[in-house]
Amino acid sequence: MRIADLAGRRVALWGWGHEGRAAYHALRARLSAQALTLFCDPAEAAQAAALGDPHLAVETEASGERLATFEVVVKSPGISPYRLEAAFAAEHGTRFLGGTALWLAERADDDGAIANMLCVTGTKGKSTTTALLAHLLRVAGLRTALAGNIGLPLLELLDAQAQAWAIELSSYQTRDVAASGARPQVAIVTNLHPEHLDWHGSEERYIADKLALVTQAKPRIAVLNAADPRLAALALPGSEIRWYGDARGWHLRGDALYRGDVPVMDTAHLPLPGRHNRSNLCAVLTALEAFGLDAAALAPQAAAFQPLPHRLQPLGARDGWLYVNDSISTTPMATLAALEVYADRPVAVLVGGHDRGLPWDAFAAAMRTRAPRAVVTLGQNGPRIHALLAPLAVQAGFALEAASDLEEAIGKARAALPAGGVVLLSPGAPSFDAYPNYVARGRHFAQLAGFDPEAISGIAGLGIA
Repeated sequence: MRIADLAGRRVALWGWGHEGRAAYHALRARLSAQALTLFCDPAEAAQAAALGDPHLAVETEASGERLATFEVVVKSPGISPYRLEAAFAAEHGTRFLGGTALWLAERADDDGAIANMLCVTGTKGKSTTTALLAHLLRVAGLRTALAGNIGLPLLELLDAQAQAWAIELSSYQTRDVAASGARPQVAIVTNLHPEHLDWHGSEERYIADKLALVTQAKPRIAVLNAADPRLAALALPGSEIRWYGDARGWHLRGDALYRGDVPVMDTAHLPLPGRHNRSNLCAVLTALEAFGLDAAALAPQAAAFQPLPHRLQPLGARDGWLYVNDSISTTPMATLAALEVYADRPVAVLVGGHDRGLPWDAFAAAMRTRAPRAVVTLGQNGPRIHALLAPLAVQAGFALEAASDLEEAIGKARAALPAGGVVLLSPGAPSFDAYPNYVARGRHFAQLAGFDPEAISGIAGLGIA
């Protein structure tokens, strides 16, 4: 459904965050005087009312019955379509769309194809993969857009032109691709682990929603991680699959990067900490080949990539301790990956946050043989993690502390470490119990550690260049 198809329909917006505001301005650009209704939080209602738009009605209660009075609701990604009120309205004929679906419908040709679009999703690594993909596309001389879930809503680039689109999609947005009828040229899936269960309702639905990018949207070429069991089992009729992560394509042998049996370069010097990040390079190089470029020639240019903030970001040393900001870590598996990077140093890791019900059993099992010097729990699910680890702490020989907030957690981490140790914020959980997002959590961590929050934030290269 294109924006023009909304003309004359009963249309509402649901959500007034970055994506919601982008959707409003896009609709206004194409449907200047159409009546719209916005459902948003009371705190946001005043911001929307300040626009002075006589054709915009603002309401603060989105009941199922009220939503059902609209033909189309353009909702923000963070609002689950599985909520009771959304399900009720959908059963009564309301169609729910995301801004991503609207943008894609504007770009697709008559067969749904978007020849210059490369989409990236996955539980972890999708932002770094998308940004690295955009970096190397630009090195190749292509005018490239970097947008999507990485921090720039696609609808803010409604009329923009680019030779290549590197688009990050969260699990909240992947079904939008199928809903739009668009067919990407290339779609990358990095890995799959349980996440966002509160939004999706179950692990099975999360996996299905995430994989909709390749199972339903049917990209011309799907780039999949052969090392991920769920991905390795996929068959995708209608799409060509190109694998990375094993001997069939781009893969790592230690720090050495290989294309099949051909060694290409050493990756130890790259600004991609951890084997998981260098695996993202393999995904990118596979996608570049699928896009028709010489990936082997572009691979060394990864050395000039500017890493993203809040992702295993070394802030620097203070009073003998190194502080590392991995606030983006929202699953226990991500925390384990972060600990591997600093396995040769004494580490105190800060874990816990908003409780989405993810199991920490695999994390606890790993602590039996590869525990850090100390684990400090905090946040809503901190007590649950602490109780799980308590029987193991003495046995495995690591300190286990509990903290009421981030400041106390940093203090307890420092107390548990010798000089030269690493204070690692890698929570393995979202921030919503105490912060609006992982960026705010990472900035607060930097401030408490004695660093300038302004200097550690911001993603380079967003937009078109």
